[in-house]
Amino acid sequence: MPGKVAVGLQSFSKIRENRCFFVDKTMFIKDWWESQDDVTLITRPRRFGKTLNMDMLDCFFSIRYENRGDLFEGLHIWDCEEYRELQGTYPVIFLSFAEVKENNFRGVISKFGYILFNLYKRYMDIINNSDKLNEIYKADFNDIMTSLKTEPSETVIQTAVKSLSELLSAHYGKKVIILLDEYDTPLQEAWVSGFWDESVSFMRLFFNSTFKTNEFMYRAVMTGITRVSKESLFSDLNNLEICSMSAEKYQNYFGFTEDEVFAAMDEFGYENKDEVKFWYDGFTIGSASDIYNPWSVINFLGKNKLAPYWANTSSNALVSRLLRESDEEIKTDFEELLRGGTIIKEINEEMVFSQLDENTEAVWSLLASAGYLKSEKISLDEYKLQIVNFEVMHMFNTMVKDWFKAKTTKYGKFIKSFLDENVEDLNDYINMIAMSSISIFDTAKNNSEFLAPEKFYHGLVLGLLVELRDRYKLQSNRESGVGRYDVMLIPKNANADKAFIIEFKVVNRRRGETGLEDALANALKQIEERKYDQILIDSGISSDRIVKYGFAFEGKEVLVGRA
Repeated sequence: MPGKVAVGLQSFSKIRENRCFFVDKTMFIKDWWESQDDVTLITRPRRFGKTLNMDMLDCFFSIRYENRGDLFEGLHIWDCEEYRELQGTYPVIFLSFAEVKENNFRGVISKFGYILFNLYKRYMDIINNSDKLNEIYKADFNDIMTSLKTEPSETVIQTAVKSLSELLSAHYGKKVIILLDEYDTPLQEAWVSGFWDESVSFMRLFFNSTFKTNEFMYRAVMTGITRVSKESLFSDLNNLEICSMSAEKYQNYFGFTEDEVFAAMDEFGYENKDEVKFWYDGFTIGSASDIYNPWSVINFLGKNKLAPYWANTSSNALVSRLLRESDEEIKTDFEELLRGGTIIKEINEEMVFSQLDENTEAVWSLLASAGYLKSEKISLDEYKLQIVNFEVMHMFNTMVKDWFKAKTTKYGKFIKSFLDENVEDLNDYINMIAMSSISIFDTAKNNSEFLAPEKFYHGLVLGLLVELRDRYKLQSNRESGVGRYDVMLIPKNANADKAFIIEFKVVNRRRGETGLEDALANALKQIEERKYDQILIDSGISSDRIVKYGFAFEGKEVLVGRA
């Protein structure tokens, strides 16, 4: 009988005690222990097993789990008899910054105080009842604990883990292991909310005290999604081993391999392996390809239903902001990715958040490190990038659609009037959408540099039509007849749906166009003269089943017509 699927359960002990489904990653314990690295930073996409593996380390090494070898019986690590002697023998400090998502710096300080207070509370009885610690040690512990609960200073927070390390080391006679999960969540939120500089200055001192100058620390592991640049955050940490998505070290311990996924499907009696691969495969870590997103696989095993589970676990605020407010070049490249294409970009795994507004390559680096894009190295610095799988493609399509839906309730009516060839209503709705959307899709900083307005409107309308992907194959800037059309919607069922061709024109006085009517006429004329419908006709679609639209733009005004 397969184990019960526990969706969202990240407690290793509960999974084992309740005999839940578990993919055995326990050899990570042995590989990490034998590496002898002082401080290890492991970056992986969200929901990739980071928290569960950290909890597994805690259960294995922590004195709090002394004599709990039963949690590991039957797993790979328990086959290594020498490691049985290590189980439950070290003081371990385990904390997570996953909940530090405040939108201002004072809120961050308060949340840090709350997290560290609860950490201290866990050891209150041990410290106060210790016969190894004198009264001065105990008084210091209680003073820090009181400060953390009331109004902690930045200095108290920055040194709290080091102080606790000293006390636990003195009590147990051993240096401590420190586990920090989701180290970068506060930094991502700080960048999104606009207080990056003060947050990174604060956290740099926290990391220095906790990991660099902490003589009571034996070893440490940190996990996160992004690898924040060493210069901005870890400048004092010369004892840091970084294992990012490109590193082979620990490459099979986060995420499921294809063998693990297919073995689980066999165990549960599921046979649709090609569909599961299409939805959830596509990640590459180190030299290991065909890595699956574990969150979605576990949800699928429990529900026996293919759905975008991983894509729906986060607001994706950072990614949404970067793409929505990006310049014309990024929007054009993003459009190519949405069509299922590839782009060639330089990737730097060290994230410098301060460069995200200025360096277009930094945006692609973030998307790749966060797991949204798969990368294939083609030269020393360049990578071929593609949306990682169908689930992520679905997420991006929904994101683009929501940019417009958030600003107008007319989105669905635009789609309906487009398909119904109702030009009068189509003009009403596209003008409402353009009026409200241009300000959010093209920021002021980009307006002054906007050199290709037709491409902008091209991207806007293509984003509005994303919802039709189930019924249509959306193509853009492809050759047909004697030219390259702007957008073509090719029906997947030509008997049920018509085909559509769209040409965009921005009013150009130098072409002799006096207004929207002239630009619209030129758009429709170009479709006919350059025979853009030829590829559709050649595929067997009759000319009376081909709708030809022209979209003319001037500022925020739009005029739509059809041939």
